[in-house]
Amino acid sequence: MTLILLAGALTGVGVLSLVVIFDRGAGTPAAELARLDAARQRTQQSASLTADRRHQSESVRVRHLGARIATLLESRAIRVPVSVRADLAVMGRSIETHLGMTVLAAVAGLFAPFLIFIPLVLGAGASPVIPVWFAILGALGGSILATVQLRSEATERRRDFRHVVSAFLDLVAMNLAGGRGVPEALSAAADLSNGWAMVRIRDTMESARLQGVTPWAALGDLGDEMAVKELSDLAAALALVAEDGAKVRDSLSARAVSMRQRELSDSESRAEARSQSMLVAQLLLCLGFLVFLIYPAVAGIAEL
Repeated sequence: MTLILLAGALTGVGVLSLVVIFDRGAGTPAAELARLDAARQRTQQSASLTADRRHQSESVRVRHLGARIATLLESRAIRVPVSVRADLAVMGRSIETHLGMTVLAAVAGLFAPFLIFIPLVLGAGASPVIPVWFAILGALGGSILATVQLRSEATERRRDFRHVVSAFLDLVAMNLAGGRGVPEALSAAADLSNGWAMVRIRDTMESARLQGVTPWAALGDLGDEMAVKELSDLAAALALVAEDGAKVRDSLSARAVSMRQRELSDSESRAEARSQSMLVAQLLLCLGFLVFLIYPAVAGIAEL
Protein backbone atom coordinates (compact mmCIF):
# COMPACT_ATOMS: atom_id res chain seq x y z
CA MET A 1 0.00 0.00 0.00
CA THR A 2 2.85 2.37 0.81
CA LEU A 3 4.50 1.77 -2.55
CA ILE A 4 1.19 2.36 -4.31
CA LEU A 5 0.75 5.68 -2.49
CA LEU A 6 4.29 6.75 -3.36
CA ALA A 7 3.83 5.79 -7.00
CA GLY A 8 0.56 7.74 -7.15
CA ALA A 9 2.19 10.78 -5.57
CA LEU A 10 5.09 10.71 -8.04
CA THR A 11 2.67 10.33 -10.94
CA GLY A 12 0.63 13.29 -9.72
CA VAL A 13 3.75 15.42 -9.37
CA GLY A 14 4.84 14.47 -12.88
CA VAL A 15 1.45 15.36 -14.38
CA LEU A 16 1.41 18.66 -12.48
CA SER A 17 4.91 19.48 -13.73
CA LEU A 18 3.87 18.81 -17.33
CA VAL A 19 0.83 21.05 -16.94
CA VAL A 20 2.91 23.85 -15.41
CA ILE A 21 5.58 23.60 -18.13
CA PHE A 22 3.30 23.47 -21.18
CA ASP A 23 0.38 25.55 -19.93
CA ARG A 24 0.91 29.13 -21.18
CA GLY A 25 -2.32 30.56 -19.88
CA ALA A 26 -5.15 31.92 -21.97
CA GLY A 27 -2.80 33.11 -24.69
CA THR A 28 -4.60 36.39 -25.38
CA PRO A 29 -2.70 39.05 -27.36
CA ALA A 30 -2.59 41.39 -24.35
CA ALA A 31 -1.14 38.68 -22.11
CA GLU A 32 1.49 37.74 -24.68
CA LEU A 33 2.49 41.38 -25.20
CA ALA A 34 2.77 41.85 -21.44
CA ARG A 35 4.95 38.76 -21.18
CA LEU A 36 7.23 39.97 -23.99
CA ASP A 37 7.50 43.45 -22.48
CA ALA A 38 8.36 41.99 -19.08
CA ALA A 39 11.08 39.77 -20.57
CA ARG A 40 12.47 42.69 -22.57
CA GLN A 41 12.47 44.99 -19.54
CA ARG A 42 14.19 42.32 -17.44
CA THR A 43 16.91 41.96 -20.10
CA GLN A 44 17.46 45.72 -20.27
CA GLN A 45 17.73 46.01 -16.49
CA SER A 46 20.24 43.16 -16.37
CA ALA A 47 22.34 44.87 -19.05
CA SER A 48 22.24 48.28 -17.32
CA LEU A 49 23.13 46.93 -13.90
CA THR A 50 26.44 45.40 -14.97
CA ALA A 51 28.28 48.74 -14.69
CA ASP A 52 28.95 48.30 -10.98
CA ARG A 53 29.66 44.55 -11.29
CA ARG A 54 26.75 43.60 -9.06
CA HIS A 55 25.68 40.53 -11.03
CA GLN A 56 29.02 39.17 -12.23
CA SER A 57 29.32 36.78 -9.27
CA GLU A 58 25.92 35.19 -9.90
CA SER A 59 25.74 31.69 -11.28
CA VAL A 60 24.54 31.57 -14.87
CA ARG A 61 22.66 28.30 -14.38
CA VAL A 62 20.89 29.53 -11.25
CA ARG A 63 19.92 32.74 -12.99
CA HIS A 64 18.68 30.86 -16.05
CA LEU A 65 16.51 28.68 -13.81
CA GLY A 66 15.18 31.75 -12.04
CA ALA A 67 14.43 33.44 -15.37
CA ARG A 68 12.23 30.52 -16.41
CA ILE A 69 10.42 30.66 -13.07
CA ALA A 70 10.00 34.44 -13.36
CA THR A 71 8.51 34.03 -16.84
CA LEU A 72 6.15 31.36 -15.53
CA LEU A 73 5.01 33.60 -12.66
CA GLU A 74 4.56 36.64 -14.89
CA SER A 75 2.43 34.63 -17.31
CA ARG A 76 0.06 34.01 -14.40
CA ALA A 77 0.14 37.63 -13.15
CA ILE A 78 2.11 36.68 -10.02
CA ARG A 79 4.62 39.34 -8.98
CA VAL A 80 7.41 39.27 -6.44
CA PRO A 81 6.49 41.36 -3.36
CA VAL A 82 7.79 44.93 -3.25
CA SER A 83 9.67 44.32 0.01
CA VAL A 84 11.57 41.40 -1.56
CA ARG A 85 12.38 43.55 -4.59
CA ALA A 86 13.77 46.26 -2.29
CA ASP A 87 15.89 43.74 -0.41
CA LEU A 88 17.25 42.38 -3.68
CA ALA A 89 18.08 45.92 -4.82
CA VAL A 90 20.02 46.52 -1.60
CA MET A 91 21.93 43.26 -2.01
CA GLY A 92 22.58 43.93 -5.71
CA ARG A 93 20.98 40.62 -6.60
CA SER A 94 18.63 39.96 -9.48
CA ILE A 95 15.12 38.59 -9.05
CA GLU A 96 15.98 35.65 -11.29
CA THR A 97 18.88 34.61 -9.06
CA HIS A 98 16.71 34.85 -5.95
CA LEU A 99 14.00 32.69 -7.50
CA GLY A 100 16.59 30.14 -8.62
CA MET A 101 18.16 30.03 -5.15
CA THR A 102 14.70 29.65 -3.60
CA VAL A 103 13.94 26.65 -5.81
CA LEU A 104 17.31 25.09 -5.03
CA ALA A 105 16.74 25.63 -1.28
CA ALA A 106 13.32 24.00 -1.58
CA VAL A 107 14.84 21.00 -3.39
CA ALA A 108 17.53 20.71 -0.71
CA GLY A 109 14.89 20.84 2.00
CA LEU A 110 12.88 18.21 0.12
CA PHE A 111 15.69 15.63 0.13
CA ALA A 112 17.31 16.49 3.47
CA PRO A 113 14.76 14.54 5.60
CA PHE A 114 15.28 11.42 3.45
CA LEU A 115 19.01 11.53 4.16
CA ILE A 116 18.25 11.81 7.87
CA PHE A 117 15.56 9.12 8.07
CA ILE A 118 17.03 6.54 5.67
CA PRO A 119 19.23 4.97 8.42
CA LEU A 120 16.20 4.80 10.73
CA VAL A 121 14.01 3.25 8.04
CA LEU A 122 16.62 0.65 7.09
CA GLY A 123 17.66 -0.13 10.64
CA ALA A 124 14.41 -0.07 12.58
CA GLY A 125 12.05 -0.96 9.77
CA ALA A 126 9.98 2.19 10.22
CA SER A 127 7.40 3.28 7.71
CA PRO A 128 8.77 5.33 4.80
CA VAL A 129 5.65 7.53 4.86
CA ILE A 130 7.06 9.60 7.72
CA PRO A 131 9.94 11.08 5.68
CA VAL A 132 7.47 12.09 2.95
CA TRP A 133 5.69 14.46 5.32
CA PHE A 134 9.02 15.75 6.60
CA ALA A 135 10.14 16.25 3.01
CA ILE A 136 7.13 18.47 2.30
CA LEU A 137 7.82 20.51 5.43
CA GLY A 138 11.51 20.66 4.53
CA ALA A 139 10.73 22.01 1.06
CA LEU A 140 8.51 24.71 2.53
CA GLY A 141 11.11 25.54 5.16
CA GLY A 142 13.89 25.74 2.58
CA SER A 143 11.95 28.12 0.36
CA ILE A 144 11.05 30.33 3.33
CA LEU A 145 14.61 30.22 4.67
CA ALA A 146 15.98 31.75 1.46
CA THR A 147 13.70 34.79 1.83
CA VAL A 148 14.38 35.08 5.58
CA GLN A 149 18.12 35.03 4.99
CA LEU A 150 17.74 37.65 2.27
CA ARG A 151 15.75 39.87 4.65
CA SER A 152 18.38 39.56 7.39
CA GLU A 153 21.30 40.34 5.07
CA ALA A 154 19.44 43.23 3.44
CA THR A 155 18.64 44.78 6.83
CA GLU A 156 22.31 44.88 7.80
CA ARG A 157 23.34 46.19 4.38
CA ARG A 158 20.62 48.86 4.39
CA ARG A 159 21.82 50.00 7.81
CA ASP A 160 25.34 50.44 6.41
CA PHE A 161 23.93 52.31 3.43
CA ARG A 162 22.07 54.74 5.70
CA HIS A 163 25.32 55.41 7.55
CA VAL A 164 27.00 56.29 4.25
CA VAL A 165 24.06 58.49 3.26
CA SER A 166 24.47 60.52 6.46
CA ALA A 167 28.12 61.15 5.61
CA PHE A 168 27.11 61.91 2.03
CA LEU A 169 24.70 64.58 3.30
CA ASP A 170 27.49 66.31 5.20
CA LEU A 171 29.78 66.21 2.16
CA VAL A 172 27.10 67.63 -0.12
CA ALA A 173 26.36 70.42 2.37
CA MET A 174 30.06 71.29 2.59
CA ASN A 175 30.37 71.45 -1.19
CA LEU A 176 27.26 73.61 -1.46
CA ALA A 177 28.73 75.95 1.17
CA GLY A 178 31.87 76.21 -0.96
CA GLY A 179 29.86 77.70 -3.81
CA ARG A 180 29.50 74.64 -6.02
CA GLY A 181 26.35 73.80 -7.89
CA VAL A 182 24.19 70.81 -7.09
CA PRO A 183 25.60 68.44 -9.77
CA GLU A 184 29.19 69.40 -8.92
CA ALA A 185 28.52 69.00 -5.18
CA LEU A 186 27.02 65.55 -5.69
CA SER A 187 29.87 64.40 -7.93
CA ALA A 188 32.58 65.71 -5.59
CA ALA A 189 30.94 64.12 -2.56
CA ALA A 190 30.58 60.74 -4.27
CA ASP A 191 34.22 60.68 -5.44
CA LEU A 192 35.65 60.71 -1.91
CA SER A 193 35.11 57.03 -1.14
CA ASN A 194 35.30 53.65 -2.86
CA GLY A 195 32.95 51.82 -0.53
CA TRP A 196 30.16 49.78 -2.05
CA ALA A 197 27.46 52.27 -1.01
CA MET A 198 29.29 55.31 -2.38
CA VAL A 199 30.14 53.39 -5.56
CA ARG A 200 26.43 52.59 -5.91
CA ILE A 201 25.56 56.29 -5.61
CA ARG A 202 28.33 57.28 -8.02
CA ASP A 203 27.27 54.72 -10.62
CA THR A 204 23.66 55.88 -10.31
CA MET A 205 24.62 59.48 -11.02
CA GLU A 206 26.88 58.44 -13.89
CA SER A 207 24.08 56.39 -15.41
CA ALA A 208 21.74 59.38 -14.99
CA ARG A 209 24.22 61.63 -16.80
CA LEU A 210 24.42 59.22 -19.73
CA GLN A 211 20.64 58.92 -19.91
CA GLY A 212 20.02 62.67 -19.64
CA VAL A 213 18.32 62.46 -16.23
CA THR A 214 19.02 64.83 -13.36
CA PRO A 215 21.21 63.27 -10.64
CA TRP A 216 18.78 64.07 -7.83
CA ALA A 217 15.96 62.36 -9.71
CA ALA A 218 18.18 59.29 -10.17
CA LEU A 219 19.04 59.33 -6.45
CA GLY A 220 15.35 59.53 -5.62
CA ASP A 221 14.66 56.50 -7.82
CA LEU A 222 17.52 54.66 -6.12
CA GLY A 223 16.07 55.49 -2.70
CA ASP A 224 12.65 54.21 -3.75
CA GLU A 225 14.17 51.07 -5.25
CA MET A 226 16.19 50.26 -2.12
CA ALA A 227 13.50 51.46 0.34
CA VAL A 228 15.88 54.06 1.83
CA LYS A 229 13.68 57.02 2.67
CA GLU A 230 16.62 59.25 3.61
CA LEU A 231 17.98 59.13 0.07
CA SER A 232 14.58 60.02 -1.37
CA ASP A 233 14.36 62.99 1.02
CA LEU A 234 17.81 64.11 -0.08
CA ALA A 235 16.72 63.98 -3.71
CA ALA A 236 13.61 66.07 -2.95
CA ALA A 237 15.68 68.68 -1.10
CA LEU A 238 18.24 68.91 -3.90
CA ALA A 239 15.43 69.29 -6.44
CA LEU A 240 14.24 72.34 -4.49
CA VAL A 241 17.76 73.79 -4.60
CA ALA A 242 18.12 73.25 -8.34
CA GLU A 243 14.64 74.42 -9.34
CA ASP A 244 13.69 77.12 -6.82
CA GLY A 245 17.09 78.14 -5.52
CA ALA A 246 16.22 77.16 -1.97
CA LYS A 247 18.92 77.26 0.68
CA VAL A 248 18.93 73.79 2.22
CA ARG A 249 22.55 73.51 3.36
CA ASP A 250 21.58 73.81 7.03
CA SER A 251 18.70 71.41 6.47
CA LEU A 252 21.04 68.80 5.00
CA SER A 253 23.40 69.12 7.96
CA ALA A 254 20.47 68.80 10.37
CA ARG A 255 19.25 65.68 8.56
CA ALA A 256 22.72 64.16 8.76
CA VAL A 257 22.82 64.82 12.52
CA SER A 258 19.36 63.28 13.01
CA MET A 259 20.36 60.22 10.99
CA ARG A 260 23.46 59.70 13.13
CA GLN A 261 21.41 60.06 16.31
CA ARG A 262 18.92 57.51 15.00
CA GLU A 263 21.75 55.12 14.13
CA LEU A 264 23.20 55.57 17.62
CA SER A 265 19.86 54.76 19.25
CA ASP A 266 19.46 51.71 17.00
CA SER A 267 22.95 50.52 17.95
CA GLU A 268 22.14 50.92 21.64
CA SER A 269 18.88 48.99 21.30
CA ARG A 270 20.66 46.16 19.43
CA ALA A 271 23.35 46.05 22.12
CA GLU A 272 20.70 45.81 24.84
CA ALA A 273 18.92 43.02 22.98
CA ARG A 274 22.17 41.08 22.65
CA SER A 275 22.90 41.62 26.34
CA GLN A 276 19.51 40.16 27.21
CA SER A 277 20.12 37.15 24.99
CA MET A 278 23.50 36.59 26.65
CA LEU A 279 21.82 36.77 30.06
CA VAL A 280 19.26 34.14 29.03
CA ALA A 281 22.05 31.88 27.75
CA GLN A 282 23.93 32.24 31.04
CA LEU A 283 20.80 31.41 33.04
CA LEU A 284 20.20 28.29 30.98
CA LEU A 285 23.82 27.24 31.46
CA CYS A 286 23.52 27.71 35.22
CA LEU A 287 20.26 25.75 35.27
CA GLY A 288 21.88 22.87 33.38
CA PHE A 289 24.81 22.87 35.80
CA LEU A 290 22.44 22.77 38.79
CA VAL A 291 20.56 19.84 37.26
CA PHE A 292 23.89 18.08 36.74
CA LEU A 293 24.76 18.56 40.44
CA ILE A 294 21.34 17.65 41.82
CA TYR A 295 20.61 14.62 39.64
CA PRO A 296 22.85 12.08 41.49
CA ALA A 297 21.27 12.97 44.82
CA VAL A 298 17.73 12.82 43.43
CA ALA A 299 18.47 9.50 41.71
CA GLY A 300 19.87 8.07 44.97
CA ILE A 301 16.78 9.15 46.91
CA ALA A 302 14.47 7.68 44.26
CA GLU A 303 16.21 4.30 44.51
CA LEU A 304 15.63 4.23 48.27
